[in-house]
Amino acid sequence: MAWSSLKYLPGQIGLALVVFGIWEGLVQADVLSAHIYGYPSGIAAKVWGLLSTGELFRHAAVTAFAAVLGFVLGSAIGSFAGLCLWLNETVARIVRPFIVAINGVPKIAFAPLIIVWFGIGIESKIAIAAALTFIVSLIATYNGTLETDRDLLRLMRSLGATRLQAWRKVVVPAALPWILSTLRLNVGFALIGAVVGEYISSQEGLGYLVYYSGVLYDLNGVWAGIIALMVVALLMDRGVTEIDRRLRW
Repeated sequence: MAWSSLKYLPGQIGLALVVFGIWEGLVQADVLSAHIYGYPSGIAAKVWGLLSTGELFRHAAVTAFAAVLGFVLGSAIGSFAGLCLWLNETVARIVRPFIVAINGVPKIAFAPLIIVWFGIGIESKIAIAAALTFIVSLIATYNGTLETDRDLLRLMRSLGATRLQAWRKVVVPAALPWILSTLRLNVGFALIGAVVGEYISSQEGLGYLVYYSGVLYDLNGVWAGIIALMVVALLMDRGVTEIDRRLRW
């Protein structure tokens, strides 16, 4: 973490303490029901219990593995496909309606199909995460190629460069900021894919923990799973930020 970011840490901790303090106070005063909303001290006890048994680490590791692998596969393949579409305008125009149509459908609707195709193991969770990130990367990257400076492309053509050479030297570098910006969005989509897959069919993972706790009306367990998901999301986002920093420089 950059030192410039640390100066905000006391304020962030203070805000969290104020929110949790008000929440706890409302529950203790019977303004809010602990059975419906949960309460911070109960959540802390639940988290500690799950950490003591190692259960929380196990669930978090399963979800993080599926989300990260799906994120990498979907983002890499989608970005490469988006870049390649620029090479052939005819192909791009043919597939564009299909891309728009697929993008218009909530990708979660494909989850049951993916579960059937890949089974109930972790492979299906990876596939769902990859599917969600693929389409986002594909569209964003292709749009990035279309924003390439036309003067640079004309200059390349005047120098006798082929379309492939212009793609390598101009289009790919121009689309890189679009690709990097999309990675941060894909962190959320990858986690959504992994968690939804665990909701549908799984016996491990944070999605399973949240779903199972909800079935038992264990709201503190639900919040424990949600907090763990937030931690995983923050760690993934931090990784993307580091990648962004290195590639931009």
